Amino acid sequence: MAGSAAAAVAISVAAGSGVATAKTASSANAGTLVVDTSFIISTADPARDLDPTGYIVDHALYDTLLTEHGASTKVAPDLATSYTASKNAKVFTFHLRHNAMFSDGTPVTSKDVVFSLNRVINVKSAPAYLLAGITVSAKGPYTVVLKSATPNPAVPEIVTTPALGIVNSKVVAAHGGSDAPNASKTDKAQQFLDSTSAGSGPYVLTQFSTNNQITLTANPHYWGKKPTFSRVVLRDMSAPTQLLNVQRGSDQIALDLSSSQAATLKNNSAVQVHTSASPNLFFLQLTSNPKVSPVMANPDIRKAIRYGLNYKAFTQTAGTGAVQAAGLIPVQFLGGLPTRDAVKQDLAKARALVKASGIKNPSATLAYPSDINVNGLAFATLAQLVQADLGAIGITIKVQAVPVAQFLTAYNADKYQLVQSYWGPDYADPNDYLVFLPGGSVSSRMDWPASANPQLVALGKRAGSTSNNALRAKLFTSIQKQLNASSPYIPMLQPAQAIVGSKNLTGVALNPSWLLSVAEIGTK
Repeated sequence: MAGSAAAAVAISVAAGSGVATAKTASSANAGTLVVDTSFIISTADPARDLDPTGYIVDHALYDTLLTEHGASTKVAPDLATSYTASKNAKVFTFHLRHNAMFSDGTPVTSKDVVFSLNRVINVKSAPAYLLAGITVSAKGPYTVVLKSATPNPAVPEIVTTPALGIVNSKVVAAHGGSDAPNASKTDKAQQFLDSTSAGSGPYVLTQFSTNNQITLTANPHYWGKKPTFSRVVLRDMSAPTQLLNVQRGSDQIALDLSSSQAATLKNNSAVQVHTSASPNLFFLQLTSNPKVSPVMANPDIRKAIRYGLNYKAFTQTAGTGAVQAAGLIPVQFLGGLPTRDAVKQDLAKARALVKASGIKNPSATLAYPSDINVNGLAFATLAQLVQADLGAIGITIKVQAVPVAQFLTAYNADKYQLVQSYWGPDYADPNDYLVFLPGGSVSSRMDWPASANPQLVALGKRAGSTSNNALRAKLFTSIQKQLNASSPYIPMLQPAQAIVGSKNLTGVALNPSWLLSVAEIGTK
């Protein structure tokens, strides 16, 4: 985007026209697509949603300013046909299509966009951080301007996030919604949006349960290409049950099979299997607070743990397609370190570092969330491997399995000595990982303040505000190398991810942000 006062990034879907026209397509058929997944969802209200299953649902119900297709991380038109970005990456102007309409048939205008994004900001739920420092305004009925207090080249990627889905402002306001500064106290629209959607997406919500089943029905007023399936049913299923179901049925997708489970289907002609490295990243995080654990806060112990882990065992356990994490940014994202830069196990070095720490008989408790798995990988399995590896270099580890709700409460309060956790991207840009820098929201959970490394914080600010992607990649590479040299984080692996679908389906692909776009699934 450098090189001009305003870099125009044209992404019009109607060649030669500033406004995209509605795509023509036949009506949706009467078929039902069944998607089995292990639910992680608390609401269908986009302003309050940062959950993996919630992203699948909200991506189908609500359009965003920009989007991505399939497994791509390249932004494409959605409600906006094009946008321009100022040279300093502070001002982004989005030009809306004129033909989009909500599920009740009313047109989508800049008023709805301003209401929706300000509601996210002012409700102050988890997605609010996406728009930190950003103000939203309308410039006519079909132009929206986002102004960032600091340079933020990630804005185009951020606005693809399902949490920033555009709601029907009139309908949501009529059901208790608010975009006012006090919306965190006055907005009452969640109950309504958990029962009836108010978006312009290809589907509408007809049934919602956070632990059973969610049903979507094709939106008759959808402005774009009509989805193939008139009905989508998402079911909360364990991975073994998903495996059985996808073998038995047609028009079926399973999202949570492990690599080994997916491998059992290799010769099954009724299904298709796609396996790759997941953007989800498993890591260890050590407290920096010596009052919580003088052992984990010791710099020599930290280095000893880094060199004492058997990373090959982690990836072998996670299955074909898993890769060792060289840094905290996934290998497929801008600025991700190549796997050749990953640390190698060195037991002699690890044992020498334990001795250099001066701590006799070092020990700690490793906590992990007990009631979820990610990409078919159980946290308990990895915790046991870590326990064995550190025992071999003289560090005694007690493992503590904690239900996820309890785990998050204690984790956020800096109560743990050592945790095993994972990070799934909220959007496919390295800026999403700045929270791992000193003083960031993740680092604060284990008491690593900005004062611990002001130079690294400054480098993060530069990387997060630089418009030139080649330079951004170099800066984020440097950041990760510094984190590997001295930080409370130890990247472990990116597990294998598998998506399995009936052989007759097309468009079966995993997106790094919202896993699956059900509206893009078709039939051969």
